[in-house]
Amino acid sequence: MSPQSPTSPMSPMSTVGPDDRRRLFEVAGLLLTYPDDELHEALPAVAAAAREIGHAGVRERVAGFLEWCAATGREQVEQHYVATFDLRRRSGLYLTYYLHGDTRKRGVALLTLKSRYRAHGLRLAPGELPDLLPVVLEFAATVGPGDGEAPLRQHRRGVELLRAALADVGSPYAALLEAVSMALPPLTDGDRAAIAALAVDGPPVEAVGLAPYSSCTPTHAPEESLR
Repeated sequence: MSPQSPTSPMSPMSTVGPDDRRRLFEVAGLLLTYPDDELHEALPAVAAAAREIGHAGVRERVAGFLEWCAATGREQVEQHYVATFDLRRRSGLYLTYYLHGDTRKRGVALLTLKSRYRAHGLRLAPGELPDLLPVVLEFAATVGPGDGEAPLRQHRRGVELLRAALADVGSPYAALLEAVSMALPPLTDGDRAAIAALAVDGPPVEAVGLAPYSSCTPTHAPEESLR
């Protein structure tokens, strides 16, 4: 899989240190999962972990999201999650879709991610796709800088498109994506040009080559696209 925003030894890096990145990716990965009973019960521990993040900007964004969760009814949080991530393809959590759409290239990208995870001992849950953002964040937190964070760097443009989509609709989840973006290398001019083009044109639409990954489209078949 070709990196979306490759880095070199001379590329600018994030100002967020590796320990803070690990904490952030672990916390954000949990908070971006469906807010079920298990996550609700874990929120005090998640909040405690978030307070250990040393980078003030990152910590404040995660804290702001947690404050919204605490002040909002559980049913409302669940409804917002479904409306935001399951019913709007523009803000879906599957990172390879932003670059490849439903094409053969996406199938290759998914297989590459799955192979990378397997090489480091990470096993996906049944039916779980490897490009789901919480999975990518879990891998980054577990394996760490280098191989662990590579998928996030490679899908930097997808992360930015998701962040912008969440900000456009005023979703509290935008704060989590802002924090994750802060922990990644800054966008290059090439990234920004490609993101602008994708925002206007949407991803490729060749609907072939994804038979092994047909479950990547939610069962409720969202009608909204990135276009």
